[in-house]
Parts: sequence; C-alpha cells; structure tokens
Amino acid sequence: MTLLAMPVAILLTAAAAAEMTPIVIQAPDSPVRVDHAKIMNITAGEPAVLMYAATNLTDDDLEQFTVTAYIFDAEGVLKTRQMAPGRRTLEKRTTKYSTMVLDGRQVAETDRVVIGVNQAQRTDADKWWSAELEAPAKEAVKKPKLP
Repeated sequence: MTLLAMPVAILLTAAAAAEMTPIVIQAPDSPVRVDHAKIMNITAGEPAVLMYAATNLTDDDLEQFTVTAYIFDAEGVLKTRQMAPGRRTLEKRTTKYSTMVLDGRQVAETDRVVIGVNQAQRTDADKWWSAELEAPAKEAVKKPKLP
C-alpha cells in the first residue's frame, strides 16, 4: 500500500464507522411511511444526525407529522426518546427528505436506534392521527433467544 493510499483507506474506514442504519417501525394505519433512513456523524462529542425519506400514503395533504427516535444501548435498554417535527406540508402521495439532530444522548456505535412516525395532521384539520410506538420499538430491538 502506498503512503497516499493509506490515509484514503483510513478515511474510508472512519466514514463507514460514522454511519448506521436505524430500525424503522410503522403503525399499521400510519399515514406516513419512513424509508431510506441513515444515522450519520456518530463521533464522540458531536450529535448524530438522522436523515430519512417520508412518504405521504394518503390522498390528503398533511400539514405536519412527528418522528420519534428511540435510542437503546447494546443490551436493549431504552436510554432516550426524542421527538421532532418532520417537514411541513407533505403533499398527498409525495416523498420528501428530512433530518433530525439526535442530541438527547450521544449515539454510540453499539447503540440501536428505532424510528417511526407517531403523529400526523391533515391540512385544515384540528384532529391529529397518533400512535404509541414505544412498545413496538422495544420489541424491535429484542435479541433473538438462542436455543
């Protein structure tokens, strides 16, 4: 390996370690689906950033929706729950990308992050759709039991 190739290999290894894929959960009747989720910037001292695509599954425009991120440690113990609004005005049957800064707890490489949409509001409506996601999030990180 040449001297120039070594720093490039080290940089690529560091970049790969600084990203993880969260577990995405969805309530059965959710009006929003989350796809293409990544957590970036998993380095000591800086908050991680969740990037995701949100798709409106309905024939109505959504004024707003809320994404919840659950951060579990390596043992599957819930350490932090963080909520943030997604993009405003998600038009019917469209997809938009959005981000969320995970600054409630430093995300470690051994942590597991579960995300999902837990609230949404149609444009010009007072009533919100909502779902409780904590129990499904805990179920999603359970380790398979060995025989």
